[in-house]
Amino acid sequence: MRKITSLLFIAGIFSFAAFAQGQGKDAAAAPKNFAAEIELARLALAAHGGEKLRAMKTLVVKGSVDVTTSAIAQAIPATFITIFAGEKYRIEILNPFQPLKQVFDGTQTSSTIRGGFTLPPINRLGFPLLPRLGEQGFIVTSLPENKKKKKGFRMTSPEGFYTDFYLDEKSNQIKGYDSSYEINGRNVTTSVEIDKFRVVEGVAVPERYAQRFDTEKLTIYANFKAKDIFVNSKIEDGVFSLAE
Repeated sequence: MRKITSLLFIAGIFSFAAFAQGQGKDAAAAPKNFAAEIELARLALAAHGGEKLRAMKTLVVKGSVDVTTSAIAQAIPATFITIFAGEKYRIEILNPFQPLKQVFDGTQTSSTIRGGFTLPPINRLGFPLLPRLGEQGFIVTSLPENKKKKKGFRMTSPEGFYTDFYLDEKSNQIKGYDSSYEINGRNVTTSVEIDKFRVVEGVAVPERYAQRFDTEKLTIYANFKAKDIFVNSKIEDGVFSLAE
């Protein structure tokens, strides 16, 4: 059971990557008039560093994550690292059951997951979407009807991956987000609550956050804590190869 739990955890955990989500079946079409939501997205961008966030060239986050499930209450310890450089990314998770690596070199995705399976592209999910505000194909729309009482907006990538962002009433920083997507024919919903940010080089990056994954058969809880966060550090291209 622990091995199965670990596999499900790995499949879901980098939908967050240090922050959330998947390909929604109800991803919004091109907006007609979402001026209020676009303004909220601009406020969120400003609250996380504004032009410094938009101009960020690289982001590296390293830390630990403790995982529990509806099947196993005992925490499973792991470490994680995410590396972003433009369109390229690298993710790693080290745990006692199934270590994982996935990279995207700007053209091709490679993964250590068996059977040719790859995780959703983490540069199109959650926090990495925010600095793309205003770019062609990155669309801001309203939240679904059942979420409109919350202060927030939906942002969708050109490929149809979306994140529903919720903002703090006073600071306009992101206090949480959620989404749903499909992995290997199974529906997964996920939600994130952010407890603390760290400002690095003028950019407010999530430092501590909790994430819940609901699969069709299992619920997974993950508590992340970033230890090291680097903004605009030099990253060699070889990092985005599994040979590295």
